[in-house]
Amino acid sequence: MQPSNINDPAYFHKVVDCQWACPAHTPVPEYIRLIAQGRYSDAYMINWVSNVFPGILGRTCDRPCEPACRRGRVEENNAGDPEPVAICRLKRVAADNKDASVRQRMPRKGESNGKRIACVGAGPASLTVARDLVPLGYDVTVFDGEASTGGFMRTQVPRFRLPEEVIDEECGYILEMGTRFVGGRNIDSMKWLLAQGYDAIFVGCGAPRGRDLDIPGRTEAAKHIHIGIDWLASVSFGHITRIGRRVIVLGGGNTAMDCCRSSRRLGGDDVKVIVRSGFEEMKASPWEKEDAMHEGIPIVNYHVPKAFIHESGELKGMTFEIVRAEYDAKGNRKLVPTGEPDAFFECDDVLIAVGQENAFPWIERDSGIEFDKWGLPVLDKDTLQSTVPNVFFGGDAAFGPKNIITAVAHGHEAAVSIDRMLNGEDAKVRPPPTVNLMSQKMGIHEWSYDNDTSLDLRFKVPWAKAEKALASIKVEVELGFDTKTALKEAHRCLNCDVQTVFTQQLCIECDACVDICPMDCITFTGNDEEPELRRHLKAPAVNLAQALYVSGTLKTNRVMVKDEDVCLHCGLCAERCPTGAWDMQKFLLDMTHAGPKCRDGVLRGEAAAAVAAAE
Repeated sequence: MQPSNINDPAYFHKVVDCQWACPAHTPVPEYIRLIAQGRYSDAYMINWVSNVFPGILGRTCDRPCEPACRRGRVEENNAGDPEPVAICRLKRVAADNKDASVRQRMPRKGESNGKRIACVGAGPASLTVARDLVPLGYDVTVFDGEASTGGFMRTQVPRFRLPEEVIDEECGYILEMGTRFVGGRNIDSMKWLLAQGYDAIFVGCGAPRGRDLDIPGRTEAAKHIHIGIDWLASVSFGHITRIGRRVIVLGGGNTAMDCCRSSRRLGGDDVKVIVRSGFEEMKASPWEKEDAMHEGIPIVNYHVPKAFIHESGELKGMTFEIVRAEYDAKGNRKLVPTGEPDAFFECDDVLIAVGQENAFPWIERDSGIEFDKWGLPVLDKDTLQSTVPNVFFGGDAAFGPKNIITAVAHGHEAAVSIDRMLNGEDAKVRPPPTVNLMSQKMGIHEWSYDNDTSLDLRFKVPWAKAEKALASIKVEVELGFDTKTALKEAHRCLNCDVQTVFTQQLCIECDACVDICPMDCITFTGNDEEPELRRHLKAPAVNLAQALYVSGTLKTNRVMVKDEDVCLHCGLCAERCPTGAWDMQKFLLDMTHAGPKCRDGVLRGEAAAAVAAAE
């Protein structure tokens, strides 16, 4: 293998598993350390730069960071139930405990540059575009059919998961910058919007149409059958305050979990979720399923809806075909009837949450914007630019339903594209992030970060008492960590951004680092092709998704190989090394956002400065 190029920003970024997995690349270990130090406002602001809605996401994020967390992997052999650091819930700790100073630290609108931007929809993607562009002097107007900002964060996430005051606060920060919001205004024509003379248009209107289920009885019993996302919106705005005692929720995603838990709070005491797939195949996040079952809601799997049973329009129940999963040699799944009699479940109401679709009836098909066969806009996946160069899409409107953090990431990328385009530069050029590596050495055996590995298992977030939580749709269920528990949970973080950096010129090949490494992840060996090298290490490196750190050839013609996958970042190798060949260096990745740093002039200047320094 060739020596690892640790100067590539992606190399150490990938080692920080949580940050790599986050669509917005939030520097997770950095803000967790600040929480451990009691610097909640600083932790909040680091989050805010990346994910824009720390208080909202601290309650509702889909948490792609947590399955990636190294803590869960290294606990596999020494804990009965290995779990990652509670990254999402620690984010909420920063939001809950920040002080009033964060409002003063928010940027304000810069001097107007004369460029006008329209954002359609006031959800997370559009608000992120505004958050990035308004401080640069762009005049940004956000249109939405609802009277308040937030988009699906406000209309589809129940208040028992996300209090309205949190939405008001974090959306309010963006309005206070100088963003113009036009509520109660549905845009019903792209041609009209294009004719208004905006320099760029961003479409972030979400995927507003829930899929229906066309089976016998649907029309006749329509008054008792509801589309899940529409029903959640009606509940959110107080238009619906009760539901029948017996409720069936169809679907296995997070929307279905919100529907069933909301039903429990609106009078449903016999609520079931019925899914055509297996439990593990459900699209709902594992914790969402756990929360539903914790509230006494059963999940019935491998049942395919056949008919709504009614009498003179009054819904009586539903019938289902019972199936099982079969897999072919390629692993493709097929649902096959078991031959058992159809199952019948009584119900008073049914909520259909079997998926969402994009709907763009307001975008004329002769407006120049092309759509694919699935009805999605044809976009450049990196720039989010449509076939009309000054029209961009993001969030669920771009590639179909995802989640809040993906919408935020789209907003950041679209803002870079818009900023570059309106400064006469190619939107397809994506500026690289900046990277800083800083030694944590304070003495031979002392570091400026806490490198003790906590043996605690993941702490549980306290809940409100069931009788109180289930009595009202507005009582928040999760209470969040208190500061003492947050400190303990923060210490479970392994500081994956404090990197082990090896200087081969200083190495005397004494193997002291090999002897002291608690994970057996360092090996000095003869070089080979990667598949063979992975097998020859002291502990075979089986996770191909994570890199091997390979040095150049040492004096004995061996190479140093470290398996980045299981390293604890404990610093013992650097403490033990007699020559300082190992050092612990904090890696800080700064994603390039819209603004002067993303433009060609600055990038050319930095490149020229780097060349001059090298000469």
